[in-house]
Amino acid sequence: MIVYHSLAPVYDKNCKILILGSFPSVKSRELGFYYMHKTNRFWQVLEQVYEEKIIDKKSFLLKHHLALFDVVYSCEIENSKDTSIKKVKPNDINKLLKESQIKKIYTTGKKAHELYMKYIYPKTKISDICLPSTSSANASYTLNDLKEKYQILKDSDDDERFIRKI
Repeated sequence: MIVYHSLAPVYDKNCKILILGSFPSVKSRELGFYYMHKTNRFWQVLEQVYEEKIIDKKSFLLKHHLALFDVVYSCEIENSKDTSIKKVKPNDINKLLKESQIKKIYTTGKKAHELYMKYIYPKTKISDICLPSTSSANASYTLNDLKEKYQILKDSDDDERFIRKI
């Protein structure tokens, strides 16, 4: 059975970094926002990287110039298993890119990276940086390991601010 992406991308004209997952989990689709499964560590990692408690997820993302979306628009998928994704139709990210200041694209996990390279990179020609998945299924990464890897989000935005001040 084909499942459709039901979440709107999160971005505004000031976003400089795009974070792309593969496809929303069952729980995320049910709750209407990204990375909502209680065992997914995405929001915990961002809290640690930015040293800030997240009260409102969308406001937090926009405050830090982070756009959030997924590579896949529709696919066949078993529960929330990325490894089962088949019959992919990608999301069109062109509007998001045109209406923002996206300079860097990060994918969350190997599957998101693989799908990005296959379906979206050929159109955008913007290379992504693959970050480790924050899913609890990626148990080889501790919360601290993830924080170290995701620090690049803050550092790359800080680099932009530094460059603009010079």
